[in-house]
Amino acid sequence: MSSQGWRALKRPVAGAAVARRPLGPARRCLRAFATEAPIDSELKPSNYGQPLFQSHPHLLRPHELTPGIPLEEYEQRRRQLMQNLPNDSVVVSVAAPIKYMSGGTYKFRQASDFWYLTGFEEPDAAVILEKTSTSRGYRMTLFSSGKDSLKEKWEGARTSFNDALSIFKADDARSIQSFPSQLKSLASLYSNIYIDIPNSSSKRSPRTAKSLLRYLSPPVQPKSEYETVVESLSVSRRHDLAPHIAKLRVIKSEGEQQVMRVAADISGRSLAKTMRFTRPGISESAIAAHFEYLCCLSGSQRLAYVPVVASGPNALIIHYTSNNQVVQGDEMILMDAGCEYNGYASDITRTYPASGVFSAPQKELYTAVLNAQKSLISLCTESAELNLHQLHRKSCDLLRIELNQIGFNLHTGDLERVLYPHFLSHPIGIDLHESAHLARGDRLKAGMVITVEPGIYVPPVPQFPKVFHNMGIRIEDEVLVGKDHPVILSVAAPKEIVDVEGACQGQLGLGPL
Repeated sequence: MSSQGWRALKRPVAGAAVARRPLGPARRCLRAFATEAPIDSELKPSNYGQPLFQSHPHLLRPHELTPGIPLEEYEQRRRQLMQNLPNDSVVVSVAAPIKYMSGGTYKFRQASDFWYLTGFEEPDAAVILEKTSTSRGYRMTLFSSGKDSLKEKWEGARTSFNDALSIFKADDARSIQSFPSQLKSLASLYSNIYIDIPNSSSKRSPRTAKSLLRYLSPPVQPKSEYETVVESLSVSRRHDLAPHIAKLRVIKSEGEQQVMRVAADISGRSLAKTMRFTRPGISESAIAAHFEYLCCLSGSQRLAYVPVVASGPNALIIHYTSNNQVVQGDEMILMDAGCEYNGYASDITRTYPASGVFSAPQKELYTAVLNAQKSLISLCTESAELNLHQLHRKSCDLLRIELNQIGFNLHTGDLERVLYPHFLSHPIGIDLHESAHLARGDRLKAGMVITVEPGIYVPPVPQFPKVFHNMGIRIEDEVLVGKDHPVILSVAAPKEIVDVEGACQGQLGLGPL
């Protein structure tokens, strides 16, 4: 294994000071803490609706509002957003709705843009930012549930209005029940209202302000208030907020880069250990479960997406997530998986042999994809002056050359329509795909984080060499775009053939756990 890859696999989780107390066998598996803090039983139960330094000093440092992201950074985000908007503007952003499953609720995940602006992780919340001429540049009103002792008995603590002022630096903190009337009164005062209607991107949902108010307004409110607030949000003054926040989110701060590196390290190491765990006869679902377990053990809050564990011909299905078949000894496993860590996603794909050793044809096709992928990563710089469309076209050119060298006789359309039907790259950050409001024609800039994921999927048809039939190979890394040099955030995941086989065979010093 290369020295760089070895160091990445052995390095402790970045940005964390490991506690110096002796660890027993069970504790050695736990993630490193953010600060070396003694466990204080007086901190339990928490008095806040989310981890804060006051309640979770083992997860946050004193200056951080959310793990890894300083309070001042949230302030800078709001200030920059308001500076980019015209005078006489107001911004409205709402929390994610609670999603229900049979008999209970799913684990809550905050709406990405709302969280990016506030760091507030509770449901039933909203924020209004009014552009002002003050030195701060805006006035912030945070709406939330506040304290409710009866509800907290069942669901846990919520942040008080006073703490919303002092910790989250709101100018005003109010009950979410007052949000409709407050929005109505403010809407009449501003010429530009920046707001995103929930589910506005869905073709099934009507793009109306009524859906916003029906989501936010408590059922006890008379329906007539819905109508009056809707009327106040006139179409002529309403503008989409998401594209403006997307412009800020595309460039990652140093804090964000560090969190994303940790997320990629967790996923990369978990993938390496999962390679060792895999064996012929095991189910795809067991492989997926093992990866998720390892991520959670390392501090991940959840997976970033449903993992793909595609053995053999299943790899020809790009988004295969059934994961319900058994691995055969002569197959490769295409595993596309990543965790979410402290609000940021990771996204890595590796393809490895179930037997621990690539066959000659597998090695040949894998090398073709790997050569193209490494060349493409080298172009992920601002100085290269490329955009995602141009990078994708280069991926087609490189893959075509590589495949023709190993016996493919490609005709027009064979590559793009059959063997390589997906796009090369997408931006990644708080969301797995941060490309909804970003143009693929924009040039790459330093500070962006993108994936680079060429793949080849060979169906069993006569025009392609039989020796490669039913093979699917994709190699995906997260890449931090630099001025002149890219940084591979997912370096902890083995990629070179010798490293992949070494991980599968347990030769890298890594066990399945």
